[in-house]
Amino acid sequence: MPADHPVPAGPLAVRWHAYELAEVQAGALTRARVAIENVGTATWRELNVSYHWLDDRGNPIVWDGIRDAVSAAPGERIERDVAVRGPIPPGRYKLAFDLVDEHRFWLAELGNFTPELDVDVAPRDASGARLFGAAGDPEQLAAAHREGYAAVGGSIELRRRPRELEPYAPGGGRNPAFAHPLVCPSLLPPLEPNAEVGGLPAWRPDGDEPWVYDARIRLQLQSRRPRD
Repeated sequence: MPADHPVPAGPLAVRWHAYELAEVQAGALTRARVAIENVGTATWRELNVSYHWLDDRGNPIVWDGIRDAVSAAPGERIERDVAVRGPIPPGRYKLAFDLVDEHRFWLAELGNFTPELDVDVAPRDASGARLFGAAGDPEQLAAAHREGYAAVGGSIELRRRPRELEPYAPGGGRNPAFAHPLVCPSLLPPLEPNAEVGGLPAWRPDGDEPWVYDARIRLQLQSRRPRD
């Protein structure tokens, strides 16, 4: 990346010298390394390196990326390894790095240059997925994992349904605002069940790993049975 891009005069100004990005899979964490210089007159004290994922027209798909704190005196150049989570679903995106002063502004809003990189986001590796306590269509589950979700939940097929499992009745489709744990989830490592519903293994969303509930994925219980 050329280091001679224009920078605004003022207290908060950044020059981007370089950045490198590891392979990106949808929904998965990866690392990038950035080299930046404080070319303003103010010391960086509460700034974070972050990023936006954009489509090919520059529209934001993910605006608020993971934050990594940076500090630098005027004239100081620093290099940092920063965390980046891939967007969902896989495809072609633009990755735009920027610095943010939380709850105030992004440095691009002050006229600073924002580097952009064209990125082919690959499907997530679903080979390690494990389904807990149930049987289901392996291809349906793998397709949801490849789309980028580390945790996948589906509806539970039962002749007699305990009250605890009423929210998991078949019918409907994908629910991105599902308010309950995923029962008999399919999980990518290192995720493990962290809850129980009706005597069945479940996963309550924890951290920032992406998850999805899709009632079209129908699961049949194995040896364990829910409590009445």
